[in-house]
Amino acid sequence: MTGRRVVSDDEVTRAGCHFFLRHGTVDMDGLAAAMCISRATLYRVTHGRDRLLGDVLWRLADRMLAEARRRRTRAGVDGVVEVTHRFAEELLASEPFRRFLTAEPDAAARILLTHAGGLTERVVVTQQEIFREAGLDRAGPDVAYLYVRIIESALYAELVAGRPADLALAERAVRTLLRQLSQLSC
Repeated sequence: MTGRRVVSDDEVTRAGCHFFLRHGTVDMDGLAAAMCISRATLYRVTHGRDRLLGDVLWRLADRMLAEARRRRTRAGVDGVVEVTHRFAEELLASEPFRRFLTAEPDAAARILLTHAGGLTERVVVTQQEIFREAGLDRAGPDVAYLYVRIIESALYAELVAGRPADLALAERAVRTLLRQLSQLSC
């Protein structure tokens, strides 16, 4: 009788995070070997590389967002933008993330900007929480989605438009959006 190693989705995501931070990607053969499991087992657990990369990128982003939220010093619209700014600066400074964007632009676009990676949905939910923390209760899912897409357009400008990231422009746009929303609620 041969033993098969059983791994959970969480274990694979954790190992995927470590692999990504070392290599700026997730190579399924390399990850399977590092985990001492077969490639078939890895795919059975993850349901594919895009989903795993989405889970890995979300776990890393969620940690960055949590830290940015913890370090927030302002309230209201300024607090929301401060969290975004802290998160965006850390993300753009991440060497593994930059390597991923450069080496795999098609995969990055698919995972970061489409439903394939499941990231946008998770970020929108978190953005709604950040709005609530700042007292912007009227900013529902549609505003959170628009906010996230504006920020993504700046973060991934090089990927989608061949332009350098312009956080200042995105921050001005989201400030305008949130101030308009604040004025409507008065």
